[in-house]
Amino acid sequence: MTELSLTPAPRARRPRPKVVTLTEAAAMRVREIMAKAEKPYAGLRVGVKNGGCAGQEYVLEYAEAANPLDEVVEDKGVTILVEPKAVLFLIGTEIDYVTTKLSAKFVFRNPNETDACGCGESVTIEPGKALDA
Repeated sequence: MTELSLTPAPRARRPRPKVVTLTEAAAMRVREIMAKAEKPYAGLRVGVKNGGCAGQEYVLEYAEAANPLDEVVEDKGVTILVEPKAVLFLIGTEIDYVTTKLSAKFVFRNPNETDACGCGESVTIEPGKALDA
């Protein structure tokens, strides 16, 4: 007699979309910056903090190590560590690096932004939908 198992076999999870992605220009600039850094870093930490006239500001900084709850994203040869409290604010964001005659800067194209200040230094962001929704 054959024994039946009532426990379903685990299904493979579908890959989750990346919280943030980089354009080729942004990835190239981050790789250049990291190569010139004074010491090796684990990656680029991306977050959001309260501030500015619109309420929130993006944060980019060197990360010496990944924190246990960081969302780790590998994109175009760059390791991006997204702070846990920023994940819902950054879902679907593309980070670009733009050079004009007067400036060179990282630009966030975030579908969750609802407003921005006139100077472009701060934004209003509504939490996005969950990645697995």
